[in-house]
Amino acid sequence: MKQNAFLAISIFCFLAACNNSSVKESTLVKGESKTDTISCPPGSSKLDIQKIEQITGMKGAEKNGEYKITVPQNDLNVVVDGFKIIPPMGLGSWAAFTPCGDTAMVMGDIIVTETDLRPVQQEVINQGLTVTAIHNHFIRNRPNVMYMHIDGKGTIDKLAANVRAIFEKVKAVRGKDPKAGKADSVKNMLNIAMLDSIIGSKGEMAKGVYKYTIGRPDVQLQEHGIPVSTFLGFNTWAAWQGSPEKAAVCGDFTMLENEVEPVIKALVENGIEVVAVHNHMVYEKPRIFFLHYWGVGNAEQLAKGLRVALDETGKGKSH
Repeated sequence: MKQNAFLAISIFCFLAACNNSSVKESTLVKGESKTDTISCPPGSSKLDIQKIEQITGMKGAEKNGEYKITVPQNDLNVVVDGFKIIPPMGLGSWAAFTPCGDTAMVMGDIIVTETDLRPVQQEVINQGLTVTAIHNHFIRNRPNVMYMHIDGKGTIDKLAANVRAIFEKVKAVRGKDPKAGKADSVKNMLNIAMLDSIIGSKGEMAKGVYKYTIGRPDVQLQEHGIPVSTFLGFNTWAAWQGSPEKAAVCGDFTMLENEVEPVIKALVENGIEVVAVHNHMVYEKPRIFFLHYWGVGNAEQLAKGLRVALDETGKGKSH
């Protein structure tokens, strides 16, 4: 009788303990999901752009309620395979803000030299932001430059101050303001109509560089649960210079995981070098990969190669 009573009590205690454990685990999971889910539909919040400009001391551009500051690296004399790389070819640091309730998210891409890298990444950490990627855009480039992606959430006051401190650190290490130098231009003798026809989109001309920016409307990307737009860097792009016989094109592909292999294959088989494959974000959903490429040669052949690769992403459509 005593043994039966003891057994009953033991079973009751075991079940109670399991139940409490389940409640704790359930509560923990709920708590974790809350911290990971921040729903901020576009247009539901508003940035204080005047405050961003006041704190950073820099002017940017606004689009659909988001704000981006771009700093051209005019002080860097970068050359790849005889082609001058200027800011429209991807030589511009930037930081972009998107609102989320009474806070915001900032994402950015900071160009650093081999000398800048250590002190600038230390500054990013000191400012409480996250380094989410460090990678190259080119090979055989002289001088060597790297691209460091940053990410953070907080109040506008805090994020704007963080961004200012990071850009000030770059200036301090180089001993000059990158954007203060002369803005160079390059020659562009390309058949733009032909390129537009093959790529299936229209680009923009700046300082002799013709650039396409192609979004991914088929993918609703979020970072920290916050939508990431084309304006915030979720795009495929291609920047061109040169002549019909000898053109240079560089850019970035944004890809879902099942698109990585076919895009690389398409580029390589069409004579375009894949120079980097990497992430830009850490908490993104769905998972996204970015690919940098470099091509030199006949412009029409290069464009057709890019078109083949574009057709491996989404439905091959641009906007």
